[in-house]
Amino acid sequence: MPQTLKATDIMATGLMTFALFLGAGNIIFPPFLGHMAGTELIVAMLGFLLTGVGLPLLGVIACARAGGGLEKLTAVFPPKIALTFAVILFLAIGPLFASPRTAVVSYELGLLPFIGESGTLSLALFSIAFFAVALYLALFPGRLVETVGKLITPLLVVVLAVIAVGAFLYPQGEAGTATESMISQGFFNGFREGYQTMDTLGALVFGVVIINAIQSKGVTDTRQVARYTFIAGLIASVGLSLVYLVLGYIGSTSHQLVAAPQNGAEIISLFVNAVFGSWGKVVLAITVILACLTTAIGLLSACGEYFSRVFPALNYRSWVILCALASALIANVGLNTLLKVTIPALLIIYPIAIALIVVTLLTSWLAKPERVMTCVLIPVGLISIVEGLHAAGLSFVEPAYALLAYLPLQKEGLVWLLPGVLGGVLGMLTSVRSSDVVEPVNN
Repeated sequence: MPQTLKATDIMATGLMTFALFLGAGNIIFPPFLGHMAGTELIVAMLGFLLTGVGLPLLGVIACARAGGGLEKLTAVFPPKIALTFAVILFLAIGPLFASPRTAVVSYELGLLPFIGESGTLSLALFSIAFFAVALYLALFPGRLVETVGKLITPLLVVVLAVIAVGAFLYPQGEAGTATESMISQGFFNGFREGYQTMDTLGALVFGVVIINAIQSKGVTDTRQVARYTFIAGLIASVGLSLVYLVLGYIGSTSHQLVAAPQNGAEIISLFVNAVFGSWGKVVLAITVILACLTTAIGLLSACGEYFSRVFPALNYRSWVILCALASALIANVGLNTLLKVTIPALLIIYPIAIALIVVTLLTSWLAKPERVMTCVLIPVGLISIVEGLHAAGLSFVEPAYALLAYLPLQKEGLVWLLPGVLGGVLGMLTSVRSSDVVEPVNN
């Protein structure tokens, strides 16, 4: 009889999953989206929840079905392609984008409200201090990350609950007027904004962490592991959804606080100060810094573990040090610049990750999953690369980008969807096994 988990262990695993995903992007993007959406908040949040919650949950389930993390999911790829995709993904969620963002968001929500004005020196010193602590804990993980996570998660839940109560008891105004793009494309704008949480990419990395945590409790049966992984992902999804809805509501009703915010960090900081005063800023600062620190530790550890395994010329500690140094350096470009640079990369990576997750979930129903995967990823990958390079302002892709106008859903940011579906259908049609073909009868 397979080992089962106690209810307390299931909840602890779910909270651990929630803590893994709840980081910088989860805090800054919903209020900014809410501010733009205004009276169109519900429509915009539906799109955001699809990519910010639904896809990460499917990513966790895909990892459970595959029996591991990203390497299991990309096992159907040729080795060089699998390695290239994995390296790009780990760099994106590690030292290039997601990891530096944890420090910058901590700076803007944790330190900036107290010093009043951002400065190059203050950001540099904070980034160094932030990643020095993250590096120390990542170099000697043991039980430290788990302990910090267990302390942070309940504190974060309490603080967010207090903020939620404050948002509904003391709203800072009525829902503002939606921007023109939100009125016409609210759902799809929310869908694209959900990319920036990077949680779908994180699911491909953290999925194996969740699986290992469940297996460490003595659960070895594959179906049971998949079941508990799904429950953990569901608990995290419910928690994230509630957080996003509250923060989105704060953004939609914050027009009297700030007319044209530069980012979501500015909105949440002004709201907490208006409702709770200086003590609210202190609690929010401590909580956000600790939450982002935990995420940074997890990302540094994940990158160090992966790169030391595939590039063993450097050991785990060396890779963690390199990732921490790169993260601290890149963090100094500031939040707004970092967000602008991130968008082209996400336009390339996210559709590929979505396709990878969907095909993995359908693997058991496919005769030749590797062929279907190839037929899906070729058009999705090519279109995503063109869109990403166009967003980066590279003119040489303009002729190819102009051709995308003939495909549906370009304005909605889903121009890759139909070619991906058609590629999948083609892959399934060409995967029919000879035993499935009816032989003609000779008279």
